[in-house]
Amino acid sequence: MLKTMDLSTSGLMAQRIRMMTIAGNLANLTSTRNEDGDLTPYQPRFTIFQTVDEMGPNGSAGVMVREIVRDDIPPQRVFSPKHPDADANGYIHLPNINMMTEFTDAIESSRSYEANLGAMEITKSMLNQTLRIIT
Repeated sequence: MLKTMDLSTSGLMAQRIRMMTIAGNLANLTSTRNEDGDLTPYQPRFTIFQTVDEMGPNGSAGVMVREIVRDDIPPQRVFSPKHPDADANGYIHLPNINMMTEFTDAIESSRSYEANLGAMEITKSMLNQTLRIIT
């Protein structure tokens, strides 16, 4: 039963990383500069999961974040001549992040996190029942 707990724990950790990636995308929704301060807008990121089928050092399989990938979608051009980062034509470049997609992904990630917590609670309850029967 401890392997089941490890499996759910891997799901919790993967969804936490996914949620942090989504939060970073939403936080940079209106960023006109990248993390180095250049006038290249923030590039949205997304997580890629990978199943771990072989038994790890703790004896369980699960899921992990294989990588966090930058989306190379072109930025949006928005007319804002008074913005300090506007080009000669009055346009600024913003990350091409769809807020509704990010919110939908956040809800999905939250539900997956809750499902893993539920599985852990059920496993813990079954383990407690097993120990009561044995003793």
